[in-house]
Amino acid sequence: MENPIISWLFETDAVRVCPEGQPFWYTSGKLGPFYINTQFLFGSEAAANALLKVIEDACAGDKLTFYDKVYAEIDRQLASCSIYAQLIDLLADAAKQMDVDFVSGGERRDFFFSMPVARKLGMGHLTIFKDLSTVYTDKDGVSMASAEAGLAGKRSVHIADLITVASSYVRAWIPAVESLGAKIAYSLAVVDRDQGGAKILADAGCPLTTLVVIKPELFETAKAMGRITAEQVELVNAFIADPDKFLTDFLTANPDFLANEIAKGGKSAQRAELCIASGFAPECALPKK
Repeated sequence: MENPIISWLFETDAVRVCPEGQPFWYTSGKLGPFYINTQFLFGSEAAANALLKVIEDACAGDKLTFYDKVYAEIDRQLASCSIYAQLIDLLADAAKQMDVDFVSGGERRDFFFSMPVARKLGMGHLTIFKDLSTVYTDKDGVSMASAEAGLAGKRSVHIADLITVASSYVRAWIPAVESLGAKIAYSLAVVDRDQGGAKILADAGCPLTTLVVIKPELFETAKAMGRITAEQVELVNAFIADPDKFLTDFLTANPDFLANEIAKGGKSAQRAELCIASGFAPECALPKK
């Protein structure tokens, strides 16, 4: 049966593929033909950005009130957006198969998915902030200092929006949970970029389950659905096969691209300058002095 999430990813613009000749800048200073904003599955870019603002404001306040402020917005969206509600159902179904005591999620985008799944499963939720402080909210929605929650010896499923190389797990989420005497026993994500994160998580003892993996087949399905063109699929396949060659080939074929990006100013110029400074650009594509 066709995976409905593929259609939802494109319907909400959670996955976008560039037109030919107009690749996207990544924060690394490299170029690619698609980008992923899993949080747009909340319903739309505007809805996701509004929730991110609520999350940011709540993070700056009393952390014991964080859950109530954020979940109130999530609950409203569950009632009004069928894509988001159905996605949470799928995540909850996957989590039901796991032998765990609570759900954990990390600041910021994990919360789009970890909070409603915990509530749907009737489990507590461990909120992990970027500074590695934590708050535990029990199944009834009562928040408390994590040290008072009796989590020692307990197991969580950590729910994430997107897995790339799992750096946030290694740097923050796993240590934060272990500092409470608990363990992340499983990882559950909406999207896996298939860039090595699954192996890292398996090696760390919290194997990954994901609803969608970014592979060529996903984009072939999107083409069959009429979401993208055959030319866009070719761009994606070339990038997946060799991201560095994609960058070099594009800049070689478009030697004025970097100079034009720098002339635009703003983020385009910053990314182009980073590309050059990092040594990613072939000599033929460097701006003429």
